[in-house]
Formats: sequence, C-alpha cells, structure tokens
Amino acid sequence: MATLKVITSDGSAAGEVEIKDSLLGVEISLACIRQCVNAYLANQRHGTVMTKNRALVRGGGAKPWKQKGTGRARAGSNRSPIWRGGGTVFGPQPRSYRKKINKKTRRLALCSVLTDKLQSDRLTIMESIDLAEGRTKALEAMLRTLEIAGKTLIITEDVHQPVVLASRNKQGVSAQVVGSLNVYELLNHDNLVVTKAAIQKMEDMWG
Repeated sequence: MATLKVITSDGSAAGEVEIKDSLLGVEISLACIRQCVNAYLANQRHGTVMTKNRALVRGGGAKPWKQKGTGRARAGSNRSPIWRGGGTVFGPQPRSYRKKINKKTRRLALCSVLTDKLQSDRLTIMESIDLAEGRTKALEAMLRTLEIAGKTLIITEDVHQPVVLASRNKQGVSAQVVGSLNVYELLNHDNLVVTKAAIQKMEDMWG
C-alpha cells in the first residue's frame, strides 16, 4: 500500500489516502506504454485520403490511335499512368489504421505512467478542486500556490464544469475524467493533479 498526502487548494494538509501498489507501485513497462501510444496516434488517423487509379479517372474509353502503322508506341488508353491526366499508381486509398489494445496491456501502461509520475514527484492529490464560477484566475492562483508549473492535467472522478471552464482558457492546462484517460494524455503532461475521489476510482478500475 502506498500512503499519499492529500492537500487542499491552499496547500494545507487534508489527511492521507492509501492506494494499492497494483496501481501506483507496478514495475514500469515501456513496451506496454509504447504500444498504447502507437495505437492512440494510429487511431487518430482518418484514413480517408484517396487518389484515382486508371480505372477511376474519367475518360480513356477509346483507343487513342490504331495499334500499328503510325510509328508511335502502342497505346490503349489516354488515362494510362504514364500519360498526363492519367491515373495514379499505388496512390493512397481509404483504409482503417485502427489498432486494438488488450485490456491488460492498457491497464499496465496506465499504471506504469502513474507510477512514474509518483516516483518523479509530479503527482498531486487534492481533497477537492473548488474554483469560483469556473474562473481561470482562480485556477492560476491555485497552481501558483501549489507551485505547479508546466503542462498540467487535472483529473476528476466525474465531469466538473467549473474545472472544465477554468482550464479551457489556460494554455498548457487540461481537464479530464477518469473514464476517458489514456496513456498519451498522461505522458503529454508534466504534472498530474488528481482529486482524492478520482484516485480512488482509478484504484477500483485498474488496481
């Protein structure tokens, strides 16, 4: 069990929370992390780019000239790839780049990143995040008080509208719920600010 300090928005202590080592004390697997990142990036691709081959280019039905007697090379269509205006050879066609990740692989990758953040002292557990009317200034003041700088991901157990509104206008700060977390987002931020309820929800889901 890992015992983590819980703090309030002003940085004062608010008790402790115990989390299983199966969530924050795993052996870091770089292979699983790499698989999940590659799958995430691949799944962002639409795969809708397309070029026309000689069968799809309009025209080219008639033979340009007779087979023999003209002195020119044989030609069967003016939409041949070697002709101007002809089809494209081996051009991109619509396809799916989607990659599937097993649940155990994804779970180990998520736990590996969380463990690394904890070991690097870049994981902050908060009792709750109270931002007045979703003001960005209130969020900036909180991060300044907690001495958190750099790209920051705020993780809540459910959608917290004031946090979403406050982080929307703050460059380098994003808000996410536990159910939508992915390895790429965790790696793409320097610091994690997690509510106590969110870290307990992670333990129930992945621990």
